[in-house]
Amino acid sequence: MQPSPPQESQWAPAGPPPRSSRDLAGPWHSEAACRRDEAGLFFAPSQEPTAARLSREQAAKSVCARCPVLLECREHALLQPEPYGVWGGLTAAERRVVLSRRRRRETTSGGRTADISRIA
Repeated sequence: MQPSPPQESQWAPAGPPPRSSRDLAGPWHSEAACRRDEAGLFFAPSQEPTAARLSREQAAKSVCARCPVLLECREHALLQPEPYGVWGGLTAAERRVVLSRRRRRETTSGGRTADISRIA
């Protein structure tokens, strides 16, 4: 069993995920914890009431919190970008904030790739 990756704040996605033995074994999503859960937990039904959405998103984030490929999933959703659902422990709105902060940091770093391992 591989050790868990270091925990990061929910607003601090890593740069490209580190290569591991999992990369050689198959795609990252084959190890995703959400493969064993109902997909409806991660995507909103149409006209979902706010309280139900918040509860569902929290339940999805709980699944993500124990996922061995959380960082790979998060980075995938940020790079695509995935417009809906909970991916890598972040909602679509949270991912938009992360992407906005990344763009702002890249702009203020003069076009150089900024250190995005910690987004404040």
